[in-house]
Amino acid sequence: MSNARTVDVGGETPYTIAIGPGLLSDGTALAGHVRGRHVLLVSDSIVAPLYAGMVREALHAARPDLAIGTFILPAGEESKTLAHFGHAIEALATLGATRDACVIALGGGVVGDLAGFAAACWMRGVDCVQVPTTLLSMVDSSVGGKTAVDIPQGKNLVGAFHPPRAVFADTEVLATLPPRELRAGLAEVIKYGAIRDARFFQWLEQEREALLAMDGEALALAIAASCEHKAETVARDPLEKGERALLNFGHTFGHAIETEQGYGGLGNNNLNHGEAVAVGMVLAARLSSGLGMAPATDTDRLETLLAGYGLPTRIPAGLAPQALLARMRLDKKNLAGRLRLVLWRGLGQADVVPDVDESRVLALLSG
Repeated sequence: MSNARTVDVGGETPYTIAIGPGLLSDGTALAGHVRGRHVLLVSDSIVAPLYAGMVREALHAARPDLAIGTFILPAGEESKTLAHFGHAIEALATLGATRDACVIALGGGVVGDLAGFAAACWMRGVDCVQVPTTLLSMVDSSVGGKTAVDIPQGKNLVGAFHPPRAVFADTEVLATLPPRELRAGLAEVIKYGAIRDARFFQWLEQEREALLAMDGEALALAIAASCEHKAETVARDPLEKGERALLNFGHTFGHAIETEQGYGGLGNNNLNHGEAVAVGMVLAARLSSGLGMAPATDTDRLETLLAGYGLPTRIPAGLAPQALLARMRLDKKNLAGRLRLVLWRGLGQADVVPDVDESRVLALLSG
């Protein structure tokens, strides 16, 4: 792990994010976070054929005594369900996993969220190591300990906070990432510039071609900067009681779009998570401008950057405004039935705004 960048996440349950090439084959580093002898390797039908064997071999080389079980999800957001969560729990039971067992989540955000939730619930909590394989999961879902599954009424409504013991972001696996998934991850990277760091936002404007061409050094810098921003926020607010909610910029709108479309984005025309968040950020920025909170020029700059990265910036056709608003009412940030949205005051400055006028939101969705 000598070539890896590291980002430390502080707080009551500190851990380290390692970022660099070759981490999936570093069995010593991976096994160093396994306290007992049971490991459940959770992956999906796309990632497992590429990397699960490598991880198993690396773990066994470092710890021949390990009993390693495997649970493979069908790829796609539609697999992040209570039913598949139940199957993951059954896999832990079949393995005979004890309280010092470790769940290793090898995959994107769906795998990380579901595997982390299973780890949080098995015997009231066992260890989890996150090994994200998409850019989106490297800069977002693998960090911070949010775990969950979806239900038809909304995304991530059933879950728990369960920080990992470690995160390993192997940049070499991004070479197999489809361009659409790369762009989805870049949406979350852009979010950090939009809400926390105007200089980082400017860097993203300048390095667009390098990042889209998957330049290794540029990607590593973008991942490290994003993880540092999230780590700082999570350390101060691990359970999202205040500041951490700012990281959901664009997500209330985005989750409503995903839920109303029925989830997906893999092999269909529905927006994936990063694409929906891109649209959501533009909507949140436009609402902020309409409320007089932020200059319209910054909103235009954000939309231009997202479009320059090949991301959508408009609500997909066929989604009813009233239906989207109904989905937004179920957002976890809302209090006492009132809309509570993350808006912004311009580049680098986000704010949680309570009691947002629903008529303004509906007008935006209708526009």
